[in-house]
Amino acid sequence: MIKACIFDLDGVIVDTAKYHFKSWRRMANELGFDFTEKDNEQLKGVSRMDSINLILGWGNKQLSEADKVKWASQKNEWYLEAVNKMTPDEILPGVLVLLQDLRKKGYKIALGSSSKNAELALRKVRIISYFNTIIDGTKTTRSKPDPQVFQMGAQRLRLAPEECIVFEDAVSGVAAALAGGFYAVGMGSPENLGAAHLVLSSFENITIESIIKQIGA
Repeated sequence: MIKACIFDLDGVIVDTAKYHFKSWRRMANELGFDFTEKDNEQLKGVSRMDSINLILGWGNKQLSEADKVKWASQKNEWYLEAVNKMTPDEILPGVLVLLQDLRKKGYKIALGSSSKNAELALRKVRIISYFNTIIDGTKTTRSKPDPQVFQMGAQRLRLAPEECIVFEDAVSGVAAALAGGFYAVGMGSPENLGAAHLVLSSFENITIESIIKQIGA
């Protein structure tokens, strides 16, 4: 029986992924190379330091650990400049209605994100009050596809994985949910997220009952 929903942040609740892309790309450009939005898909659900290692690999650049930390910090400053300007208008279609419906029907709601700025984003778009617990990059030690972030969320809610649905837009996030024994709903393209129990293009006109029915929970 489903008792909770665990949401990733970027690309599921809000589109902060575009701010990550712009900030990482600005870093790459200042280091003398570039990468594409398609490349950026590989960074979804990946921690900050793992992301910088991937990007440097694309540009055949080598940096000292100290310089990696410096650039990661600079990238985060650029990203925070954008996040601090966010408004409720940036909540993705259908999300707010679903959160309201879940709360009304007694489902628990958690966030499971690798972002270290998840709470700030939720405050800026004014939906933090809907979440019973928030697990983000400040609380985890392992990145997706490791299921740690979702396992910690379920533990905080005092629920078993099979009582929770995870909503993810990244291949690594779907893999993490499945590895942890959760139901996985991919948000995006079936081509990329076909391993999930269900793939949705958006939350518009979607109810928790229809999701539970389609995943066979």
